Amino acid sequence: MPRSIPLAILLVDGYNVVGSWADLKQIRDRDGLEDARRQLIEVLTNYSAYKDFDTRLVFDAQYRDLPSTREVITSNLAVCYTDFGQTADTFIEKACAAFRNDVRKFHQRLIVATSDRAQRLTVVGYGAECISVEQLALDVHAATVQVKGKKKSTQKSSGRFLAHCLDPEAQKKLTQMRFGKTE
Repeated sequence: MPRSIPLAILLVDGYNVVGSWADLKQIRDRDGLEDARRQLIEVLTNYSAYKDFDTRLVFDAQYRDLPSTREVITSNLAVCYTDFGQTADTFIEKACAAFRNDVRKFHQRLIVATSDRAQRLTVVGYGAECISVEQLALDVHAATVQVKGKKKSTQKSSGRFLAHCLDPEAQKKLTQMRFGKTE
């Protein structure tokens, strides 16, 4: 069965986020840029799946001397590294310009997450929505809280045995296996 159309395409200026979110700045300063990128990828993987967004996390080539690459992390998240000498801003602006002439614009929103004022004005001119990286952080946090709330409400008191966490059908099959009965 083909995947349904995501609600929105989210373009994220990766280094703009790393430089703005306190926890990512701390990771970057303590453990390095790669660890901060990895943490951002993990956060956006969960967020994108929950929100049903087609997210593209864009990093400048300023720290890599390689041609552009696109690494698909999940069906909801791809990490794009720009060409050497190309900025994430240019990459995002080109994507917005291309989307302007794309028929998907009638079915999907295009959202750009950046706090770069000049880029925000440019992409809005192409018809994209903009959110600041601070707003993205708030949205990610809210989604995390909602997921945890749903998870707590669906969990039942399990007691101290693993078998108590299983649904009744699985418990029945385990009991049958324990007594050597197979179907």
